[in-house]
Amino acid sequence: MNKRLLWFAITPALLFTGIAVAQQYPMMDMVADKLVQRYQQSSCEQLWQERAQKQGRPKSEREQQAVQLLHDDPQMRAAFISKVAAPIANKMFECGMLP
Repeated sequence: MNKRLLWFAITPALLFTGIAVAQQYPMMDMVADKLVQRYQQSSCEQLWQERAQKQGRPKSEREQQAVQLLHDDPQMRAAFISKVAAPIANKMFECGMLP
């Protein structure tokens, strides 16, 4: 009985924490969702072509600002990586881009 009561007490707190992180960085959340969606909807051929085109090309000013923001804010960086890492890594593995 005590375990059930503890579970009902902890579950809302965990859900609230997840919502609070999403609300803390709404723009990062939107960018992360868009990035994950792009990887999930792209074919392996498209991803290989994009990778080849990006080599040697400098990042846009907007991309540089986003990367700098992630460098400057460790909490935002952790939230971003935890959101995008698994879906992107899975797609890259499927496409033979990871060993």
